Amino acid sequence: MSSSFSSRHGVPALKRRDQVAGQEGRGGSFALLAALTLLMLCGCSVLNLQITPEPTAKTLIPEDEMTAYDFSIFPNVEITGVDLTALTEEQHSVLYQAARYCEAMTEADMDTMRKIVSEDMTFRHMSGMRQTREEYFADVADGSLRYYTIGMEKPIVRVDGDHATVTYTSVLNANAYGARGTFRMQGTHHYEKRNDAWIAVNP
Repeated sequence: MSSSFSSRHGVPALKRRDQVAGQEGRGGSFALLAALTLLMLCGCSVLNLQITPEPTAKTLIPEDEMTAYDFSIFPNVEITGVDLTALTEEQHSVLYQAARYCEAMTEADMDTMRKIVSEDMTFRHMSGMRQTREEYFADVADGSLRYYTIGMEKPIVRVDGDHATVTYTSVLNANAYGARGTFRMQGTHHYEKRNDAWIAVNP
C-alpha cells in the first residue's frame, strides 16, 4: 500500500495536523505515522502535486474487454472520481494492480503483498524511522497495523514504457498500534513492469 503505502522512498513529513480527518482515540499522532507508512509502501511520495493533462491519443479498452479488470472483486477498496472506460489498457492494468495491493493490505494477505512490492522497498515514517519491506509487513501480519477499508479518490495514472505512477488521495480506515482513525492524504505511488507484471518500487 504498494505498490504505498512510504514503502519505497523517503516521504516528507506532513506539516499540518488538520490534514488528517476523523482521527479518533489516544495515540492519534502515532497512528498517523503508521498510516503514512502505508502510503510509502508503494513508493509513494506525499506531496502537493501539479497534475498535468494526459495525452489525448489513447488506445481505450473496448467495453467487452473491461471484464479483464473487475474491480468489484476488491470489496474493501473503493475507487472514485475516475472514468475507468477512459483509461488505456496499460493505465487500467496499473490501477488494477494498485487496487489489488490495497485489498491485500486490508486482508493481511502477505503472499500477495510480497508479489506486488519489490524486495528492496523501504518505508519511512514521518518521525524519520525507516523500515524494510519485511519489517513493515510484519506489523501488518501481526495486527499491529490493521487496515479495514482503503479509498482511492481521483486516481491519475501515468505510464511511460515500463514505468508508471498512480497519484490519488488515500482514505484509510485503520487501527494503527491500538489507535483507530480515518486518514486522508495524497500521494504518488511508483511502479515498474517486471516480467509483464507491475511491481511497486521506490521512486
